[in-house]
Amino acid sequence: MIDTLTLGKLKWLHVQHPTDEDFDKLQDEYDFHPLDIEDCRSYTQRPKVDIYDNYYFLILHFPHFDNQKRFIRAKEVKIFWGKDYIITIGHSHWIVEDLFNYYKQNPMASEGLIAKSSDAILYNLLNRLINESYLLVSRVGQEIDEINREMFDEKSTNTIEKISVARRNIIQLNTIFKPQLRVFHKFESGDIQGYEQTEDMEDYWGNILDIYQKMWDMIEDFEDLTFSLSQTFDSLQANKTNETMKVLTLISTIMLPITFLTSAYGMNVELPLANYPSAFWMIMGFSIVLVIIFIIFFKKKKWI
Repeated sequence: MIDTLTLGKLKWLHVQHPTDEDFDKLQDEYDFHPLDIEDCRSYTQRPKVDIYDNYYFLILHFPHFDNQKRFIRAKEVKIFWGKDYIITIGHSHWIVEDLFNYYKQNPMASEGLIAKSSDAILYNLLNRLINESYLLVSRVGQEIDEINREMFDEKSTNTIEKISVARRNIIQLNTIFKPQLRVFHKFESGDIQGYEQTEDMEDYWGNILDIYQKMWDMIEDFEDLTFSLSQTFDSLQANKTNETMKVLTLISTIMLPITFLTSAYGMNVELPLANYPSAFWMIMGFSIVLVIIFIIFFKKKKWI
């Protein structure tokens, strides 16, 4: 079903669950390229912008959290952008439907920038999507800061799981943002000129690119940081394991001669002092002295 929003001379068509009839109607009415319609029928397309004489076709990806608010997923946003229309197709990011419904329910809210041109509608839409993405990227940064604080906590049992989740999300963000850099650079370079040839719109496109570039820089920093945190955590765990093994080894070294001595006197053979009344206390005393000698030796070597 094609839901239509009229903003002065402009139209915003939102097709959330397109059918074959919807695609046929759009192609007949707007003369879209068949390959663009085919792209709208499929999923997991790479980000791109196709430039035609009378319209642009954009496929963009934006991140969102899954239902558990834990893992990041990619949502496709497919947009046909003409001089007097914007058409959003498919089950897009929730921001698209939210903004569409907002202007549909509040007609007076569209009297500002949104009502000037299709360029302004597109900018408003992209701006909302990018700002939402910025909040999501910032949240990932907060999670990394939390991992950094908890890493040296003795009860950091879930640290390795948190690091793994953070690294997975950053890889997903990298996959989403990196291919789109060239797409957004086309707005600033002039390859995508739009339909409202004003300096104001150039400033708006530049603003979007600045925010997008800032997010990309943050993602690269987060990637390096999580890699360092992972290495630090592994080093800490290895050090704890080494310390544990060191203590156990020292205890085993101390107990080994005592165990041998007690085992020898536990055998049914004649040994020195075996029948002596005070043999037990003599062996215990010798064992204590042996333990003290070992401890002094280990401290002298600075092993404990």
